[in-house]
Amino acid sequence: MAELDSLEETERLNRKVIVALDVDSGEKALNLAKKLQNSGCWLKVGLELYALTGLKLIDDFKTMGFSVFLDLKLHDIPTTVERTLKVLAASGVDMINVHCSGGYEMMARAAEVGHKQGKKIIGVTVLTSLDSQDLQAIGMQTAAQEQVLRLAQLAHKAGLDGVVASAQEAPMLRREFGPEFLLVTPGIRPAGSENNDQVRVLTPREALRAGSSYLVVGRPVTKAEDPRQALDRLWD
Repeated sequence: MAELDSLEETERLNRKVIVALDVDSGEKALNLAKKLQNSGCWLKVGLELYALTGLKLIDDFKTMGFSVFLDLKLHDIPTTVERTLKVLAASGVDMINVHCSGGYEMMARAAEVGHKQGKKIIGVTVLTSLDSQDLQAIGMQTAAQEQVLRLAQLAHKAGLDGVVASAQEAPMLRREFGPEFLLVTPGIRPAGSENNDQVRVLTPREALRAGSSYLVVGRPVTKAEDPRQALDRLWD
């Protein structure tokens, strides 16, 4: 019974994980998906995989039982983003993101399209590869955490379902926006793993305790010899 309870707990936690399929072919992405099938996790299709395959893999992933996050970080004039989202939201994807720095009108139109189609639309605040010094280099004279809060407030006002932010900012955002606002957090690394190109990172359990709704995990799972085992062992 204890073993069954442990398996159920692992599957429950896995439903909080979005595995980033940052690979260079559709074949590799499908192979990873097959290895992760029935684990409970989501899959993330990012720019590289989208450039290679477009939306044709989405139906395959949905048939396999996955929820799908389309991570394209749309950022353009409001009309262009609105029209693009109408196309993307007509596919099987469950969640799509835009850049909060596109402004209120762009986000409001994105939210309207997403809600009509039954999709979650979230906003990217500050990339987790950036810190306050990086922001200063591009002319933002505010600390990373302050900029994250400012953009998240605008996203919330515009009607987005949540934001992408570092798990380090999750407690602040959870206090500000309450339990329903989605917090999707990249930069998740199991204890003892390398940070790679991420700066603001936490372990999976730390991120959930901090208030994250979903954890985006890439290389620690996708580069593992046994991706399914690596996914389950995030919680060790």
